[in-house]
Amino acid sequence: MRIGELSRRTGLTPRMLRYYEQQGLLQPNRSANGYRDFSERDVERAQTIRDLVTSGVPTRLIPAVLDRRDGARVGWTGECDRILAGQLSSEIESLDSRIACLTRSRNALDELLGLGPVQLRSERADN
Repeated sequence: MRIGELSRRTGLTPRMLRYYEQQGLLQPNRSANGYRDFSERDVERAQTIRDLVTSGVPTRLIPAVLDRRDGARVGWTGECDRILAGQLSSEIESLDSRIACLTRSRNALDELLGLGPVQLRSERADN
């Protein structure tokens, strides 16, 4: 399938799909005329990449996550598992920190909504 169809099926823009290819996250075949030829496996892989990025996983970690998920064992060792686990734990801590910050912001906004109409500074100055 061409990049346009992959884009429609995954909700990712062609530009983003080309970026993922450039980063080595997607590796489509090429037809004789040079067009990208994506497979059903690429649809699933692109959706997984999208979900990982949306979840806050940096693209630099995604190849290792995908390789591990896909069972790529060539050159993979227990040390690789420990390194990846450490990197993912660090990302989880970062996400937890962002979630806590967003929760505080949301709570502050909820409190503001509970106070009733809020006057803008310019409105208070006019009174």
